[in-house]
Amino acid sequence: MKSVQQEIDERTNLTNTNKFELLLFRLGADANGEHSELYGINVFKIREIVAMPPVTAVAGSQPHMLGVVNLRGQIIPVMDLPAIVGVTPKTGLNIMLVTEFARTTQAFAVESVDEIVRLDWSQVLTAEGSNATGMVTSIARLDGDTNGTRLAQVLDVETILRRMVPAEGKDVDPESIGPKLMLKQGSFILAADDSVVARNLIEQGLQAMNAPFVMTKSGKEAWDKLNSIAEGCKAEKIAIEDRVALILTDLEMPEMDGFTLTRKVKQDPRFSKIPVVIHSSLSGKTNEDHVKGVGADAYVAKFVAEDLAETIRRVLHKPAA
Repeated sequence: MKSVQQEIDERTNLTNTNKFELLLFRLGADANGEHSELYGINVFKIREIVAMPPVTAVAGSQPHMLGVVNLRGQIIPVMDLPAIVGVTPKTGLNIMLVTEFARTTQAFAVESVDEIVRLDWSQVLTAEGSNATGMVTSIARLDGDTNGTRLAQVLDVETILRRMVPAEGKDVDPESIGPKLMLKQGSFILAADDSVVARNLIEQGLQAMNAPFVMTKSGKEAWDKLNSIAEGCKAEKIAIEDRVALILTDLEMPEMDGFTLTRKVKQDPRFSKIPVVIHSSLSGKTNEDHVKGVGADAYVAKFVAEDLAETIRRVLHKPAA
């Protein structure tokens, strides 16, 4: 039987193996009142799981905002996740998931929690193009690439949270970004993020900086694109750094996560000189330590456009080692 320390060590080292842990939960029945789908959130975003406490309603709240709770002295907003997704809990809102990401703390009410599963990111496929309306970033094949595997919808909690807050401040203010970025002629930033909302905000920020970019939707797509660019540079007899000025990557992405992408870039002699900035809603010292461990040049928490712009400038203007 594993000790508590062994469990902690294993969980901490998941980022070295393109693996992660997914908390599986249920929200309720669909419109026909029968089927109950599995949903998931990365365990790294979960601070704690508690029985649903009494919630204090707040006048004028957004739809599907239940109110707030006082959890050990901290006032936390609580959202009705089944209502947001469009399902009805059969037994009520019984569990509260307290989450920390994107510099905020909030809670989601759910019907029930199933289990925590350990998966490889290769078991997770993008949900883009499905009928997920942007709230689901990917589909996890819980039993691997087998017929009849159980499936779980991985929720884009950043998109959900952004929809729940007032409309003000959702777009990047070009005036606050600061000086334009001066890249070498013909070069660009290669960016990777699986969230539609995040990609839109990143694109706004880079456009405000006057920075050309190529956007991809996963670590694997970014890695494949990088290799394709390298082949073109080889044919033109130019350095890859003359094309790719910087790589900007999220951490949680289907097929290949940002840790693995960064490690592959930094361990490949062709790409090791390209600076990598990790831009993620997964914050905290543990994740920042992992960022250093895989060789990233900087880490910036989502999403403050001014912080992202400042970090990109600092990394690009850093003297060569």
